[in-house]
Amino acid sequence: MVLVVLCLPAVARSAPAASCIISDPLPILHKFHQSGDLLIVGIISQIYVFFSQATFEKRPSSELYDDVLHFHQRWTIHASLELLSTKNRFIPNYKCDTLNNPLAVIGGPDSDVSLPITMNLCIYKIPQLIYGCTQIMKNDMEADFLYWMFPKGTLQNEGILKLLLHFGWTWIGVFYLPNDNGERFVQDTLHMFPERDICFDFIETFTTLAFSSDIYQTVEEIRTKMKALSESTANALLIYGEIQSMLVFILMHNFADLVNMPIKTRGKVWIMIAQMDFTSLQFQRSVDLHSLHGALSFALHSQEVLGFRQFLQMRNPTSEKDDGFLRVFWEDAFNCLFPNSIADEKAEEICTGEEMLETLPGSVFEMSMTSHSYSVYNAVYTVAYALRAMQSAKSNLRGRVDAGSLKILYHLPWQLHHFLRSGSFNNSAGEKVSFDENGELVAGLDIINWVTFPNQSFHRVRVGKIEPDCPTRQVLTIHEDDIQWPSRFNQARPLSLCNDHCHPGYSRTKAEGKPFCCYDCLPCPEGKISNRKDMDNCIPCAEDHYPSNGQDFCIPKAINFLTHEEPLGISMDIFALSFAFITAFVLRIFLKHKDTPIVKANNRSLTYTLLISLLLSSLCALLFIGKPERITCLLRQAAFAIIFSVAVSCILAKTTIVILAFMATKPESSMRKWVGKRLAYPIVLCCSLIQTTICTVWLATSPPFPDFDMTSMATEMILECNEGSTAMFYSVLSFLGFLATVSFILAFLARKLPDSFNEAKFITFSMLVFCSVWLSFLPAYLSTRGKYMVAVEIFSILASSAGLLSCIFFPKCFVILLRPDLNQRKELIRRRK
Repeated sequence: MVLVVLCLPAVARSAPAASCIISDPLPILHKFHQSGDLLIVGIISQIYVFFSQATFEKRPSSELYDDVLHFHQRWTIHASLELLSTKNRFIPNYKCDTLNNPLAVIGGPDSDVSLPITMNLCIYKIPQLIYGCTQIMKNDMEADFLYWMFPKGTLQNEGILKLLLHFGWTWIGVFYLPNDNGERFVQDTLHMFPERDICFDFIETFTTLAFSSDIYQTVEEIRTKMKALSESTANALLIYGEIQSMLVFILMHNFADLVNMPIKTRGKVWIMIAQMDFTSLQFQRSVDLHSLHGALSFALHSQEVLGFRQFLQMRNPTSEKDDGFLRVFWEDAFNCLFPNSIADEKAEEICTGEEMLETLPGSVFEMSMTSHSYSVYNAVYTVAYALRAMQSAKSNLRGRVDAGSLKILYHLPWQLHHFLRSGSFNNSAGEKVSFDENGELVAGLDIINWVTFPNQSFHRVRVGKIEPDCPTRQVLTIHEDDIQWPSRFNQARPLSLCNDHCHPGYSRTKAEGKPFCCYDCLPCPEGKISNRKDMDNCIPCAEDHYPSNGQDFCIPKAINFLTHEEPLGISMDIFALSFAFITAFVLRIFLKHKDTPIVKANNRSLTYTLLISLLLSSLCALLFIGKPERITCLLRQAAFAIIFSVAVSCILAKTTIVILAFMATKPESSMRKWVGKRLAYPIVLCCSLIQTTICTVWLATSPPFPDFDMTSMATEMILECNEGSTAMFYSVLSFLGFLATVSFILAFLARKLPDSFNEAKFITFSMLVFCSVWLSFLPAYLSTRGKYMVAVEIFSILASSAGLLSCIFFPKCFVILLRPDLNQRKELIRRRK
């Protein structure tokens, strides 16, 4: 019996390489036999190649071109039925030559080839190793007989998604083939893209090859697709096609250049799946490959097989006359004809068989093993290892050694399945080959960057990989620095967005009537920032920070308080110290002239007390300057309140005594006993005690403390004394206001008494100044923030104190120092009369 390995067409671009293996795998199997690795006595004597039936019959060249090079389904089905017939007799399901029973079929490279034969071969339980395409639709019966020389389809789909997310391409265009695989990709996979914030500019079917009468329809379809491309704003375009889609892709761009169609596709980044590759067609020799430059594609992980290049160089169609496909390929690739060729075309050159494969352009033939070739290579080895394992298992039971060789035992195709599914081996490149429980190859994918050159040559650069067994975040590995992008981008990473990024300082908002990844950019509202691109919402800065002018980052707020070093603080220091010095100077004058009539007539004790309180009030203002500390916050408001209460109480006592003194001049007046110190001191002590009590309660219940005001000023945080209780603060001010109001009223009533003993006019005017200052203080204090609020309070303290000092004491100082003649008792009596 003869074991037969059947191979489907390898006209695929991997094809030239693959075809050399498929069309004549005998050298490989002989190698096994000679090394003792394949213990089969009867080496395979005949190889069926499906497309050979279409090749060797003499038919018109156009039909041959259609059927052989483009996988015409009719002839594929015809070839598969011939496989199930007696040799040289096309009678399906009738096979009387048991020596030519097929054990396995290696098929591919696209679904148009694989799908038509699946149903026929599965009836006979023949194993089918399919390369170059993802899973075709299959039922449960077919699933047990199919083996995929390709990783599970979800790995590539996941890789596409991760590649788009890695580069941030969220606005893409999608082309897919109008077949079962394309429709399944659209229905089962594309719905995951919006879940990861990727949306589509368009989702269109990709043009398929058509011939003869369909050529005009194809041209019009190409024109429509290229027009849609020129209008697309997406820079990343995905093609979910098959092997022939690469040819269509190249032809579309060459057609657009031919008719001078104004397209903008040279600046696009094309993403192609692993199924796409070149086919070996001679006319591709002259096509322009510029549209491929910078493209990214997936490819089945492969390794260079040692000796493969030498193997190709040894191929000679004149010496290998049994390999009909090699002669057909040779004629098409080198545009020549062998003598007695079955083709009816006339060529100017005669094929000698000595032509060099290395001279062919890469778009026609590559000397390196491509991923499709590597798949076929592994498929042949897989079948060989499975045959060896099955033979070894049977030999242990029934085989015997006879004359140095093994007698071939009768095998049925279904017996090979167990050994195919459970087999695992390392190929000659050192890589492990095995299938998972679904009959899919356990392997990863490479990411290829296409680099083209002006002489129409190209280079595939491996720039990344997809690993199936890695954690989710490590599935994709990409070396971005190795990627050559389309020249339009000047080696900058391309952007593929519905609109430009929203830069820091702006937030995204959905654009009405457009896909969800299209948005408008709005400036961040006041007080908020966005420090990254494409933020959905602006965020507020921390309390101790404020937004920059561009609202793209936060700046720490400066600490604001009134210092002794800044001009405003220095001015206040000078003002306070000057007033203290003047007050001390006035006190010194009054002490020096304490026995003069004008000093004695105005109650010396109250005068001294008032001057001392005014001196302390000016010094008290210094507590408001400098960095707020806990002790200064506790002291400054309380000290200010108590000291000012003493000063205003003294003025109130003075006014009261003036009024009582004139009331006591009436005969038999009862007010005489209250004139003098008997009433003055109780007034001062009582009023001061009330203010002291209010301050004590304030400090005991809710004392002032250092605090930061983060909100009042946009760019600064105010270090201030928090008053603790606003109610207590205004209670203190209210009591001072009450004392000042009473003093003003009493002084106003006594303003017409004799001038010699009457301070009422001066007190009236001083209290008018005092009240005016503090009434102005309230709106000014409430309308300012930070150091200026403190400066307002200091100014109010010093201004009101200066008003009291100047209005009450400067006239007396004028008399004491400049008009001593008026400071005589007789003068006071005379003026009284």
